[in-house]
Order: sequence, then structure tokens, then C-alpha cells
Amino acid sequence: MGDKTAIAWTNHTFNPWWGCTKIDPGCAHCYAETFAHNRIGLDIWGPNKPRRELSDKHWSEPMRWNEAAKRDGKTHRVFCGSMCDWAEDHPKANSLRPRLWSLIWATPYLTWQLLTKRADRIANCLPMGWNSGYRNVWLGVSISEAKGLWRRDELVQVPAVVRFISYEPALGDISATLDLHGIDWVIFGGESGPGHRAPDGWQDWARLMRDRCAASGVAFFFKQSPAPRTEMGTTLDGVTLREFPQP
Repeated sequence: MGDKTAIAWTNHTFNPWWGCTKIDPGCAHCYAETFAHNRIGLDIWGPNKPRRELSDKHWSEPMRWNEAAKRDGKTHRVFCGSMCDWAEDHPKANSLRPRLWSLIWATPYLTWQLLTKRADRIANCLPMGWNSGYRNVWLGVSISEAKGLWRRDELVQVPAVVRFISYEPALGDISATLDLHGIDWVIFGGESGPGHRAPDGWQDWARLMRDRCAASGVAFFFKQSPAPRTEMGTTLDGVTLREFPQP
């Protein structure tokens, strides 16, 4: 976690805190909750549970990545956050979010990929000066099935250099109904891990999403098939499709 990540569409992960609350069918097999509880022994999931705070050393890591990106002359992508939802309405999250925005502002050579299921909270969680800066932030929402399509509508109301949809875990068919207007990037991913769900027809959903993105000029990233482990089945019809948006 941090310097190295198994998430194929990013270079680093950063978590301003650990912990969250399940709010969607896509949360049912949350890898982050399983990791925190089974591997670390932390009870930090739920609206009334505490959140884990991280050390100052942890908070300094993106500064090091920023210097490396500046030195290398290439942007490093940072996913925030793999162990939390940056827009969660929780006392600890609300208290730490200003520190996150300060860190993002101080690391212009990093591209921050901020992904949330709480699309209705995005506008309220943005910092002062959002419209005049923060061009190193990509805003995204997770949608697993048709009931979550409203998140796309909330997302496109917010100005951002890149807006993206994480269609993962893909549990229901939104391939024909997802409005791509105002969207720059779509990530498709089947659920991974023990007890993973593989709904009938998911391959057809992925194909139609791929084709619609190509026709609309939207970058398409096929992460993986439904599988017991991450990074299994990373091709669609024998082709690796891992495109990124060009801001």
C-alpha cells in the first residue's frame, strides 16, 4: 500500500484515514473492510465506529512521490483512497479532509484520482479555490448497477479536468444506459476475491461499454474479469484494453 499497489489504473495509493460505511450492493464484499478486520484487527467500519488516523510519516509520502515525478518528468497517479471514501460524512473524515486538500495542492506533479460512492457529497467537500486550481485532480464515482446511475448525474455538475466512472464491481447492466456526456474515462472491472459475483452477461456489458466509449472518444480501461484474485482475466476478447484519459 502506498509505493506499490495492485490496482492497475494507478501508480500509488494514499489514504488520509482508514474506515468507511457500506452504502451500496457493490460494498458487500469490501476488500478494505476485510483487510482492516482480518489482517489488522481493526473495527472501523460503520457510521458510529472510529476511523484509523495515520502518522505524519504516512502523510509525507506523497511529497516524496511528487519529487520523484518532478525529477522523472512524468506524472504519477495517486488513488485516494483504497481504505476509505474521501467524501464520507464522518466526524474524523470531515476533520482530516482539509489536510488532504492542502497535500494535494502541495503536490502538483501528482495526479490525484479521487473516487467516491457519495456523489451527492462531492460539491460540499471541495476546497475553496476549486475552480481556479487543483488541475491535478480527477474526480470519479463508482457505479455497480442501474440504481447507482444517479451518481454520474451528480458528477457532471462539478467542474473537473477529468471525470471518470468506475464500473466495478460490475453487478448490473448499465452498458447501454450510462450517459457518457461529460465523462472522460470508464473503468470496467468484475468483482475479485473470495465469494466474487459473476453475473450472467457481464462480458456483453463490457463489450458494449468498450464500443460506446470508442464511439464517444472516452478512454476505456478493462481491469479484469470476475475472479477469485485481483488481476485475473485482464483481457477482453483476447485484447488488453488499458486506456487513460488525456486532460
